[in-house]
Amino acid sequence: MDERAYYSESQTTKPAVLNCPYCRSAETYELRWMVRKKKDRLPGGADERDRAKFAKAQSYMVLLDDKASCKNLRCRRPFDISGVKTMAFI
Repeated sequence: MDERAYYSESQTTKPAVLNCPYCRSAETYELRWMVRKKKDRLPGGADERDRAKFAKAQSYMVLLDDKASCKNLRCRRPFDISGVKTMAFI
């Protein structure tokens, strides 16, 4: 059974304060996250191995954005997002 059958997926945005490495300005950016919540019960047709995997499964979030553009009108350069975890358990 595919592991994606254990989760329901949705997207959300969360604010994060990031510093532009070029102009050194700190701004709040809305970062996109994929939220995978564990379903209440195991889908039908599962065997013992699938039940064991489902018991260990946890809800988690995965960061979708890897770059952000600076909000400073004079800078506007894209930069890599660092200092933010790319995965977080809920």
